[in-house]
Amino acid sequence: MRFLIIDDSAVDRRFLKSLLEALGHQVEACESTSGVIEKLATGKYASVFLDIVMPDQDGYKFLRRLRANQSTATQHVIFYSSKKTIVEVNYGLKRTGANDYLTKPTNREQLEQALQKI
Repeated sequence: MRFLIIDDSAVDRRFLKSLLEALGHQVEACESTSGVIEKLATGKYASVFLDIVMPDQDGYKFLRRLRANQSTATQHVIFYSSKKTIVEVNYGLKRTGANDYLTKPTNREQLEQALQKI
């Protein structure tokens, strides 16, 4: 499968990318949401791993924009965030429409469980 990671942390991008590639997947990574809606409208990604806390635009706002765009509204999105309280996870899933939620740092087992849902 092909995935896109959007995370301002180079360390977190590299870590998740290495896990996904070790599982045999193709991975692209971006450090911000700039230009990503256009990329998603023209590319086919099994899922997007989206950080929530980013300097230019937070993941919540970006996901709302993604869902409002007809060409990207159904894109599978997994929040990948250090926000891990039940309130934050539920907000990400129920209020902003993420398909799944992984907390940082994840591990191979948790990642594989999330990938099985795609």
